[in-house]
Amino acid sequence: MLTQAPRGTKDVLPAESYRWQYLESKMRAAAALAGYREVRTPVFEHTELFLRGVGDTTDIVQKEMYTFRDKGDRSVTLKPEGTAGAVRCFLEHNLYADALPCKMYYLNAPIFRYENPQSGRLREHHQFGVECFGAKEATADAELILLAYRLLQDLGIRNLSVEINSIGCPKCRPVYHERLKEFLGSRIDKMCATCRERFDRNPLRVLDCKEKQCQELTADAPNMLDLLCDECSAHFGQLQDCLRGAGIPFRVNPRIVRGLDYYTKTVFELVTETADGKLTVCGGGRYDNLVAQIGEQDIPAVGFGMGLERVLMLLDSEGIEIPKPRQYDVFVTYMGENRPHAFALVQAMRREGIRADLDHCGRSLKAQFKFANKTGAPLTAVIGDEEAASGSVKIKNMATGEETTVPVNEACGKVRAMIG
Repeated sequence: MLTQAPRGTKDVLPAESYRWQYLESKMRAAAALAGYREVRTPVFEHTELFLRGVGDTTDIVQKEMYTFRDKGDRSVTLKPEGTAGAVRCFLEHNLYADALPCKMYYLNAPIFRYENPQSGRLREHHQFGVECFGAKEATADAELILLAYRLLQDLGIRNLSVEINSIGCPKCRPVYHERLKEFLGSRIDKMCATCRERFDRNPLRVLDCKEKQCQELTADAPNMLDLLCDECSAHFGQLQDCLRGAGIPFRVNPRIVRGLDYYTKTVFELVTETADGKLTVCGGGRYDNLVAQIGEQDIPAVGFGMGLERVLMLLDSEGIEIPKPRQYDVFVTYMGENRPHAFALVQAMRREGIRADLDHCGRSLKAQFKFANKTGAPLTAVIGDEEAASGSVKIKNMATGEETTVPVNEACGKVRAMIG
């Protein structure tokens, strides 16, 4: 149907857009406080970028991408995640030639994944993503974790915990893969079809399975943390020292592997307890090899992604109300042929930064007052024949019924005083 949005998408209505704007303002403020600046990348990229960057063993590439050929017979894909596009932008515009680290964030960036729509995740959803290029120290990892943690705390989200892990690097991870495959070999036939597919291509992803039977079968799997090389082990220890020093509670969770192939060393999730169990609100980690994988620059990087829809859903579930702004400060009503006077007054008020409006539908004066009441405007300004003749306006407090008549050139100042 032409009058129905596609499945897995959702309209943000005028009456609820203030909630998004509030959340976005909090995210912008949190990013700016740590020196991150906004980047805006295209909504689609060349498909090869995601094949090379995200990894062809991931569910995203195999099952969830919206890919099509354009009129030039080029394969393009709607962004299934934000990091690869940020890396492409970083390389294309030679941002690595500037002083590093390069700190950037993207906000309200649409992400497209063809999957079954579920609570807090749609086929088109929006992410707050933060990326830091050129910083190899664990302080950069900790900075991002703290940024996300304090942002969510500031929004009022309770029962928040930080879970961290290290999945090693190309030097130590192959040893772990072999150890893990040996462990899984006698169990894989009893596991789900997805895990059987992952076994040869990326056995680490088997640990990420949400099926209860698969989780039970891998409960005693070897721990990557026991096989980290000296560099990865030192980095992970430094991260924990930073988090302890900042007073942020965390726990090491060796089951966190994240769903994208580009992660190295640190991976982390911010989790909260809900009535339906644990909910991951934010996830990210380090991807030191991704820049070199996409381009030719060997530059370390770390970042995270946070879904706006999921955060809004969580705020609702915890009963956290976002302050609702007034639509109007004053609604100007008029009688008879005095519409031009009312229109001129509205424009004068708007020039002074006062949110004002008038009736555009030809309603009676009584109906205008009724409509003004529906909008929640705290004040009305009345211009009748008497006011028009004397160059004045009557201002009414809708809550108390108190009325004050002032010269029209003093109306803006009076309204300002009355609304504080």
